[in-house]
Amino acid sequence: MVLLLHSPLSPLPAHHFLVSKQPFIHTPITRTGSEPGPDPSAYLLRSIRVSAAGTPAADRKEEHVVIVGAGIASLATAVSLHRLGVKSVVLDLGESLRTGGTSLTLFKNGWRVLDAIGVGNDLRTQFLEIQGRDGDLRNASFFSTRNCTSLKHRIKPERLNFQTKNNRQKLCRMMVKSQDGRELRSFRFKDEDESQEVRAVERRILLETLADQLPSDSISFGSKLRKIERSESGGTLLELTDGSSISAKIVIGCDGIRSPVAKWMGFSEPRYVGHCAFRGLGFYPGGQLFEPRVNYIYGRGLRAGFVPVSPTKVYWFICFNSSTPGPKITDPSVLKKQATEAVQNWPSELLNIINLTPDDTIIRTPLVDRWLWPTISPPASSGKIVLVDDAWHPMTLNLGQGACCALEDAVVLARKLASAIKSGSTSVEDALRSYSNERWPRIFPLTVRANLVGSLLQWDNPAVCSVRNNVIIPKVVRLGPMLEHTNFDCEPL
Repeated sequence: MVLLLHSPLSPLPAHHFLVSKQPFIHTPITRTGSEPGPDPSAYLLRSIRVSAAGTPAADRKEEHVVIVGAGIASLATAVSLHRLGVKSVVLDLGESLRTGGTSLTLFKNGWRVLDAIGVGNDLRTQFLEIQGRDGDLRNASFFSTRNCTSLKHRIKPERLNFQTKNNRQKLCRMMVKSQDGRELRSFRFKDEDESQEVRAVERRILLETLADQLPSDSISFGSKLRKIERSESGGTLLELTDGSSISAKIVIGCDGIRSPVAKWMGFSEPRYVGHCAFRGLGFYPGGQLFEPRVNYIYGRGLRAGFVPVSPTKVYWFICFNSSTPGPKITDPSVLKKQATEAVQNWPSELLNIINLTPDDTIIRTPLVDRWLWPTISPPASSGKIVLVDDAWHPMTLNLGQGACCALEDAVVLARKLASAIKSGSTSVEDALRSYSNERWPRIFPLTVRANLVGSLLQWDNPAVCSVRNNVIIPKVVRLGPMLEHTNFDCEPL
């Protein structure tokens, strides 16, 4: 199987590394003056087997399964298939695995998938649990040896003893405030669901952890898709920008919200929902001392939030209304200035986190989604081609379910596809249709719900915002029903 990685956030043109059985060698990167350099935060995770002279453009590789895409869904699919005995080769658009970006929130459904594919416990030791049981918060997940080996020896113990009898009820929760700092409501996740697990996870570490589960010759870089067409043999011909091509029996599109595979299958462009988001990862070299909780701040047409990720990092976001997506801005100093100005009169702790954010972790993205109306939208699969995650069902960040659904997609598809390939009891086409039929009733309502929640939270009418802050949030909202979508059963692979 071959996996094509592509990031919609920071596409980088790169030399095509071709997988072969030749010895490990290095192929130099050649760029023209007009091509951008690599993301400085990205680095090569492992050696790659490449052919010494490259492959002539006329050569065509034969592969059983090709996954076109980038990020969490693609790597999780590759790892899941690997666990089930289906070999995976990963082709990445860039010259190395792109590990930039910020953080994402995983609820219990995401953790169940990570446990199923065998990486959950490794990740738990590196990130704070937003809510644990009453008791001692100073556990292994707080003091990550990977992130900050000696931090616990540099912070005064009394500053770490959050969980005292007097303040126990103030911790381990989700807190909602107005922009003037007034507390509107707080929730305790496990009061509503004892099995709930919430942690913010660095995207970089999640990708590295997934990639590390693959065989050392599984990832090849520099493969950008140029053209898709059906082959005479009934497979799919993928032509790459370097002139080479791959004949694939099965194609899985994991190539993001601007997916060429989805476009080829007849899907429309995702719809802009009317607001954009700044996101970043604040860095505290001496250790951050925020309580382990999700913090939301609601204003008029503007909201923000932050959550501790690790002993030294805090994830933050700002979501703001905008009639258009606006121009793409890549200068981090401009992004930081715009983010700061948007919340300049808001609580100082948020401004301090933004100020302590390294430039390479700040991003600004327009929020988009795609509503998969029954009988109107194209099916997720066509023959032996299928879509996964944002390529099929992009959704807004308002429920924190984007990454969780990507992981769910990966393990459900991998089970059905591996069974069809290995046992032959069902056809690949039927397996892909079964995946689509199982996933659609879950992801379509979540996409719509995320959109509606975002619209409600982005109200800018003063009277409506007053009702939201003084009636709906304090007296009407219940956390339990809002988290029912995190129920997802997933047995180990």
